[in-house]
Amino acid sequence: MKPDRIIHVPRRFVSHEWGGTETVILETSKQQKASGYDPQIITSMALADQSKELIQGIPVSRFSHIYPFFGLSQKQKMALDKKGGNLLSLPLLRGLCQVENTRIFHAHALKRLGGTVRTAARIKKKPYVVSLHGGTFDVPSDELQTLIDPIKGKFEWGKPFGALLGSRQVLTEANHVICVGQNEADTARKELPHDRISYLPNGVDFKRFSMGDKDQLRERLGIAESDFLVLSIGRIDTQKNQLCLLKAFRLIHQEHSDAKLVLVGPVTQPDCLATLQSYIEEHELSESVHFLSLENDDPLLVNAYHAADVFALASRHEPFGIVVLEAWCAGCPVVASRVGGLKTLITDEEDGLLFDLASEQPEQELAAQISRLHANRSLANGIGEAGKRNAQSNYDWSVINARLEEIYQLAEEHHRTPHK
Repeated sequence: MKPDRIIHVPRRFVSHEWGGTETVILETSKQQKASGYDPQIITSMALADQSKELIQGIPVSRFSHIYPFFGLSQKQKMALDKKGGNLLSLPLLRGLCQVENTRIFHAHALKRLGGTVRTAARIKKKPYVVSLHGGTFDVPSDELQTLIDPIKGKFEWGKPFGALLGSRQVLTEANHVICVGQNEADTARKELPHDRISYLPNGVDFKRFSMGDKDQLRERLGIAESDFLVLSIGRIDTQKNQLCLLKAFRLIHQEHSDAKLVLVGPVTQPDCLATLQSYIEEHELSESVHFLSLENDDPLLVNAYHAADVFALASRHEPFGIVVLEAWCAGCPVVASRVGGLKTLITDEEDGLLFDLASEQPEQELAAQISRLHANRSLANGIGEAGKRNAQSNYDWSVINARLEEIYQLAEEHHRTPHK
């Protein structure tokens, strides 16, 4: 029997804490299933309450895990579950090794979990690829700091396991390395001692996101049809920089009292949410700013893009920006920070407007770009339509999955003849 199981291994995978990585894995899996393969997601129990689940037709198996540091509180463990935790799961290793008929392992994390995939692949004598979803070669120092805050001052007793699993060899021994951001791919080619590296952007379900109800979100939140609605979708997290957007929105609101801001996303940093709420109360914006947390399959998620006049993304660091693709599908004009993958994904003044976080007053730049779209509907419509054409032509998941299959075949060829 020809091996047909494709095993995706992310750090965590739950419907109520959704982000770009989860979208990529699920949509890739659905494409692979439609192509006749048997994709499965094997992950940790982080943020989950059940070990087995079927998510949109894709089986998910979860295994218990620990964070090998002395003295971690439950709050710190939760913070690690939510973002960047370097977990250890020997049961997950056993689970990977027990899967039969495996074609290829696809790791979506590094460190000990990446080492776990590497070890399973060696034991099973199967190829493995690694996707870098950001945070490896192209990440700001302040973002790295937020990842290590929960373990600051804690003694790590798990280093020997990292050595045994070959955590430091994950990228050098991978049969292929996939980068979702062009910047990350360029840096990886300089840093790694091989050329088995490909830039593969994220994709989007164009059909799903191009059709929506523009009234549902406004009716639910009590936003008038005539109100100017700014939308941002992303984790409530300092990386996503919603505070900068809030400051820009305040400037817009001073000129246009009909302006409304909707922030959609799970809370990965409660302190960040508290900061945002404090700013809203201080500047009397409570009637004009709304928070929502939506699961990926909630129809309101798609409808939010169609309800918006502008989609804004003020991220400090963004490897790619899959939400930009989703906004494009809806024909919604995008304003984003000139960082990471966003500055190569978006062509400034053509299919989006960019602003510089490094400027002295970035919130004023952001407000000015959004205000341009508020004042000039012809400009807004033109940018929105250009984005929509780009998404349909270049980023539909069918296009991305065809390229991923080519990468898998390259990885299999390298696995068969590693010294070529």
